[in-house]
Amino acid sequence: MKIIAQNRKAKFNYFLLDHFEAGLELKGTEIKSIRAGNVSIEEAYVSTDGKQAWLVDAHIAPYEEASRFNHEPKRVRRLLLHKKEIRTLWDEVRLKGVTIVPTKLYLKEGKAKLEIAIAKGKKLYDKRAAIAEREVQRELGRQRSKA
Repeated sequence: MKIIAQNRKAKFNYFLLDHFEAGLELKGTEIKSIRAGNVSIEEAYVSTDGKQAWLVDAHIAPYEEASRFNHEPKRVRRLLLHKKEIRTLWDEVRLKGVTIVPTKLYLKEGKAKLEIAIAKGKKLYDKRAAIAEREVQRELGRQRSKA
């Protein structure tokens, strides 16, 4: 499994509740660009209507060698999930303050997979607590290395 892109801010901005693995419906130039590592999922999110799920605002850079047959970089891409998983996502999203965020994009057995998570937004004081905890861990690591 080769990780292509990670959404590092997702853990900081959200409580990640449940994870799913989804396939992506891609065009030929998109998978070539993904294999080259030209992708960003930082500002992306997942939208669903109970029947299908889509990846919105993910940026996959145009493939240089494709000329006029290239793809649109920020087009909406369909996610490949089981019906039961889509229904679960739909039921969770209808609750207040819950969203679906992509956390990782990786290649598994030659196919592009996206790890998505059901997430609840953190408040400012939750983020401050996370920063304080990180600072404490950093200090403990420094003290251990000196000793």
